Amino acid sequence: MEKLVAELGAAFLSADLGLTPKVREDHASYIASWIKVLKNDKRAIFTASSHAQRVADYLNGGLRLAEPQQGEAKAA
Repeated sequence: MEKLVAELGAAFLSADLGLTPKVREDHASYIASWIKVLKNDKRAIFTASSHAQRVADYLNGGLRLAEPQQGEAKAA
């Protein structure tokens, strides 16, 4: 599961940074290996995604700004 968290975290961080992924020949077979895990545990993707998002937030310094609540001014 740790490798899936790492892969998802890398994808989240790449998206945050505006990086375009490079297609590699071994990606399809690597991702195919996760299909069995995901089929056997219907919650695995949610668990891994949750952990990966927390890691991405931590590495981003927790700088994700929440939308201001009604009546609050936006941060400059």
